[in-house]
Amino acid sequence: MNKLFASAILLSLPFISMGQNQKKEDIAAIKSMCGCYEVEFNFAETFQNNPNEGYVPSPTKKDHGLEWIELVEDQPNKLVLQHILIVNDSTLVKHWRQDWEYENTSLYEFYNDKTWKFRSLPKKEVKGQWTQKVFQVDDSPRYEGSATWVHVDGRHYWENKTDAPLPRREHTIRKDYTVLNRTNVHEITKEGWIHDQDNVKILRDEKGNDKVIAKEKGTDYYKKVADSKCIAAQKYWKENATLWKNVRSKWQTIFDRKKDLTLESRVNKKPLYSHLFELKSNASKTETDKIIDSFIKN
Repeated sequence: MNKLFASAILLSLPFISMGQNQKKEDIAAIKSMCGCYEVEFNFAETFQNNPNEGYVPSPTKKDHGLEWIELVEDQPNKLVLQHILIVNDSTLVKHWRQDWEYENTSLYEFYNDKTWKFRSLPKKEVKGQWTQKVFQVDDSPRYEGSATWVHVDGRHYWENKTDAPLPRREHTIRKDYTVLNRTNVHEITKEGWIHDQDNVKILRDEKGNDKVIAKEKGTDYYKKVADSKCIAAQKYWKENATLWKNVRSKWQTIFDRKKDLTLESRVNKKPLYSHLFELKSNASKTETDKIIDSFIKN
């Protein structure tokens, strides 16, 4: 029995080594998305599903900007990347955030109308996978999905399909759909990285029935440039890091409840991001906690 046990251990060693090397490649790919980038945003509606006579598709959107991506947390099984958008060389916008968690089993899946459903995944289902958790500018949830990073034939990419709320570029001009089913591909390139999307615009009713309204193609190109071009964003983050750390901490206590989550759209006629963006960098955690609590419906 002892010889058989020893043989089993020896046979498993190459697989353990392969897994460790895979994880190192995954981490390197994720971290390579940090730094200063010239970004080009491109979105176009590709077709409509039986549009009525008065249907108005979203206009093709092309935009660009400079973006600093800060590595906020660097843990063995969790990497936190904060995007800061620089507009017109002077205006700074705390942009979206992406957390990457290794073999994560807890997901908040977007359902509809400011509601996310908590889902627990079996450990065997997420073995070797990374969950990408994407957050709004106010660090409230947006969408999450788990998949394996692929490193093959010189390519390094991660692909997942998940539901999400309407993007900021759409929620003020479209009322005919409520869910964006996103296929997200993050691929590392020689120039930087690409966020490629194939999206389905869905109208979901109160019973959870879906009607496809249209489809959309999106491709965001991130071209690496000198970090010195993003000095203003780096300075902003140093000055405001504590404020946003407190905000993330509060949200984490809410996520740790592991129950469905519904948020208010507005409190005192203002969305959450407006309340938080109006705070000074030295605002207390008590202040940020109180603001976030006021938006929690359940």
